[in-house]
Amino acid sequence: MTTATTTTARSAERRELTLEPLGPSFGAVVHDLDLTELTDAQVAAVRAAFVEHKVLFFTGQDLTDADQVAFASRLGDLTAGHPVALSDGPTEIYRIDSSDPEFSFSDVWHTDVTFMTNPPAASILRAVTLPDTGGDTSWADSQLAYDSLSAPVRRLVDGLTAVHDGNREWGAYLRRHADRGNEWDGAVVTSLPPVEHPVVRVHPETGRKGLFVNPGFTSHIAGVSDAESRGILDLLYAHLTKPEHTIRHRWSPGDVGIWDNRATAHYANNDYSGKTRAMARVTLRGDRPYGPADADLHSPTR
Repeated sequence: MTTATTTTARSAERRELTLEPLGPSFGAVVHDLDLTELTDAQVAAVRAAFVEHKVLFFTGQDLTDADQVAFASRLGDLTAGHPVALSDGPTEIYRIDSSDPEFSFSDVWHTDVTFMTNPPAASILRAVTLPDTGGDTSWADSQLAYDSLSAPVRRLVDGLTAVHDGNREWGAYLRRHADRGNEWDGAVVTSLPPVEHPVVRVHPETGRKGLFVNPGFTSHIAGVSDAESRGILDLLYAHLTKPEHTIRHRWSPGDVGIWDNRATAHYANNDYSGKTRAMARVTLRGDRPYGPADADLHSPTR
């Protein structure tokens, strides 16, 4: 995104949205907006605010599945709800429901679906059923985390590649369902071969660098020893999730959250045992992550 475009987008955001910052560097609550009745100018403002703030929350909504899909489709192209998890409703909806017999807690820091070649650019999550207490979600700003690394460590990680493997989380589920998931990037998912992504991802719209590894799906650093891989990843995970790099949201009925998977990781608290927490997620189609070495090839000026 060019400087002129960014300035115009921020001006539109100021005109169309009422924002309450959640942290000094990222995250905001959008007030007084009905997601079922957005003008084109408001959609553009939401899109600009999403890129700028990385995590947005909309309170007081009353969305159906169809409403959520319709809102998300105004922001970008939709994927299937999940590459592997099968849907009992609209194919674009992935249900995260603690009352589902196949539900497993994802109480680990992760970025959504990084085990695919083209992970989703954004996730839109709707609170459906909430426990009286618990079930908060935290987000980490991967770009702020990268910026606050020392210069020697930034130089090290700029040139590294990591392997992401969905089998640890989803391999057994896929086998239970006859090795047949959903269609993703034009092909039905029948297996989960590990994929490689740069450890440092360059954001395709802003050009900012951010850490693109996560404990949920990153298995190891390619081209180094096991011990070196563990040491590098442990360092990056600890740094990524430092409190000053994070925000936390306590969900309320009607909340809708949207976050940039190209610039954040998140963590859902597993502290509501015996109670039901049900959420509905929609994701926007993303592109293949690229790192600093390939940034010039993807420059918008080329």
